[in-house]
Amino acid sequence: MPERMQQQEAVRPIRIALLGAGTVGSQTARLLVEQSQDLASRVGRPLQLVGIAVLHPDKVKADWIDPSLLTTDSADLVTRADIVIELIGGIEPARTLLLKAIESGASVVTANKALLAQHGPELYRAAEERGVDIYFEAAVGGAIPIVRPLRESLVGDGITSLVGIVNGTTNYILDEMTTKGLQFDQALRDAQAKGYAEADPTADVDGLDAAAKAAIMATLAFHTDVRMDDVPVEGIRTITADDIAAAQTEHRVIKLLAVAERGEQGISARVYPALIPDSHPLASVHGSFNAVFVTAKAADDLMFYGRGAGGAPTASAVLGDVVTEARHIVQHGMGPGIPMYANIPMAPLDSSRAAFAVRFLIHDKPGVLAAIAQVFSEAGISINGVNQDIKPTLHDPGYSGEIQQLRVVTHLCDEVTLRQVVERISTFDSVTGQASILRVFDRQAQ
Repeated sequence: MPERMQQQEAVRPIRIALLGAGTVGSQTARLLVEQSQDLASRVGRPLQLVGIAVLHPDKVKADWIDPSLLTTDSADLVTRADIVIELIGGIEPARTLLLKAIESGASVVTANKALLAQHGPELYRAAEERGVDIYFEAAVGGAIPIVRPLRESLVGDGITSLVGIVNGTTNYILDEMTTKGLQFDQALRDAQAKGYAEADPTADVDGLDAAAKAAIMATLAFHTDVRMDDVPVEGIRTITADDIAAAQTEHRVIKLLAVAERGEQGISARVYPALIPDSHPLASVHGSFNAVFVTAKAADDLMFYGRGAGGAPTASAVLGDVVTEARHIVQHGMGPGIPMYANIPMAPLDSSRAAFAVRFLIHDKPGVLAAIAQVFSEAGISINGVNQDIKPTLHDPGYSGEIQQLRVVTHLCDEVTLRQVVERISTFDSVTGQASILRVFDRQAQ
C-alpha cells in the first residue's frame, strides 16, 4: 500500500452502527461518546458512531445521543458500517439484519442470547465464510467475561462441565425468599417494584433466559451445535417458603442453575432449581449477581463472578467486543472462529442420575409414610433420609385433620423413574397439593 494511502487508512474512523437504544444500547452509546479519545488510543484509530437504529426516534431522550444519528432504516444502516452492534433482542428482525451486515462485510457484536441459542451456528458460519468476526460476550452473564474464556482461553483444554447462576432476576427472588421468608409471589412483586423483574417475568422465572445461555455455553465448551430446544427447563414458580425453610435446616440454599456437562452418553444441558450446600462457592452468589463454575481436565475448577445484568455492566462487555474487533480491523486480521466439529449427541434424559429431595403434603394418618416408602422401594429408589419436622404453611381445604410435610431425600436415581414415582404417590387420597422436586446438587453425582 502506498505511504499516502497508509496515512489515510491510519486516521480513517472505524464506522460503528448501533441497533437499539434501550437500557443497554443507550449506555453503549454513552461509553462510545464519553470515552472516544481513550478508545481511539486503545484501538489505533477513531471509532465513529455513524447511526443508531430505533423504532421511535422521538422517544430517545439520552443527552449524549445526537438526534441526527437516529434512524428507522436499520437495513440501510447495517450496510454502511465496519462494525454493527445489535442490541434490539428477539429473533427477527435481528437475524435478518445481522446476516445482511455480515454479507455487507461488517463484523458484528451482539448481546442477543435468544438469537444465538436458536441461530448461532448459522451466524457463525456466515461470518466465517464472509471473513468477518462475530462477538457476543454480553449474551451470557452481562459484564462477566465467560464467553471469551470458553472460546479462547480454555480452547486448549477439555471442559467437562459448566454450572452457572446466569439469571439475576431469579437469583434475586430466591435470595429474598431465603432472607425474608417470602413466598414466591411476594418476592416477585418486590423484584418488579425494584426493577429487577419485567412486568412479564416469564422468560426469567420459567428458566427460558437461563436455557438460552446454557445452550450458548454448551456450544462453545463442547464444539457441538446445542440449541435452546435441546435444553430441558424447570423454573422457580413452584418453589415455596417451605422449600426454602427445609433447605436452611440442611445448611443448603436453593439456586436456579444452568448446567452443561459432557458424559459417556453425550452432552447434557439443563436448567433447574437445585439444593446447594452452603459451602459451595455458588451458594454465596447473592442478589442480581451471576457466576459460572467451570471444570476442565487440566485447569480444574474455575469460577467467573460479577454483575450479570444492568445497562452499564452489559454495555461494558459490548464495548470490550467492539474494541477487540476494531483492533482486528486496524491490524487487518481476524479473531478465532467457533469450531463445531465434535457433533456430540445429546444424552438421553434417563441417563442423568442425581439425588433428589421430594416434598409431599400428607394427611396425618397411620400408614401413609409406609405406603409412600413402599412405592419408592418397588421402583428401586433408595431413600437416604426422611424429615417431617418442618410444619407446612399450606392447607387442604377438603381435609379437617392435621397436614404434615413429608420430605424424602433419595440416593442417586434416574429422573424419569423418580418422576413416575412422584406421579403415582400424588394420586393417593392421603396426599394433597403439588409435590416439590428438587435436585440435591453434588458435583460427583451429576
